[in-house]
Amino acid sequence: MDTLFHTVSIIIHVFCGILALLIGFTLLVKKKGTLFHKKAGLWFAVLMVFIFITGVAGVIIFKRNMFLLVITVLAGYNTYSGIRIVRIKSNVRYWKDIFAMIAAVITTVYFLFYLHSIGFYWDPVIIYSTVGYLFLVILYDISRYFIPKSRYGNLWIYEHSCKMISALSGLLSAFIGTILPHYKPYSQIMPSLLMTLVMIFFVIKLFTMHRQKDPSKNEIFQK
Repeated sequence: MDTLFHTVSIIIHVFCGILALLIGFTLLVKKKGTLFHKKAGLWFAVLMVFIFITGVAGVIIFKRNMFLLVITVLAGYNTYSGIRIVRIKSNVRYWKDIFAMIAAVITTVYFLFYLHSIGFYWDPVIIYSTVGYLFLVILYDISRYFIPKSRYGNLWIYEHSCKMISALSGLLSAFIGTILPHYKPYSQIMPSLLMTLVMIFFVIKLFTMHRQKDPSKNEIFQK
């Protein structure tokens, strides 16, 4: 019975992961702020929920690849935080967001202690870069609460873009690393490097668009 549940969980995880990748890359090339963008983004978030649940189940229930946990937490947290910032469009503190940060930190710290107890059998570059990036995102999310509201402005747009691209990057790295296991860590590093360049491109693009618009307007996306 456990084998059946595990097989079903893997099928759901892989199917949702591939579909989320297709939707994510479609969103990258399509115009932002449109009805399609919003609906497709919602589907991406829903798929990420299934990916997160099956990924955590694979580690905790079925005792599979432990490194999958930290990648799942990274992609899941970025998706949650990226969607939340679009909804609130500010740096106002909410307990649900703080709870999500605490849960992500606790899970990651547990992961590190677990690895220390059994010995590191993944490439340290992948482990430390993934964990370090997650902590960096959470550190920013904490520090933005101290930015004066008058100065925060439209930073939420950049946050949304970076976090959603980061979530997509986590999916891509996990996918490439799974289908090309003999080329690790490069099969995971190269997709991350590529998506980092994509992230930088969109940040520059958003900044340029904002500079070209009326400074009194705080919106870049279409209504």
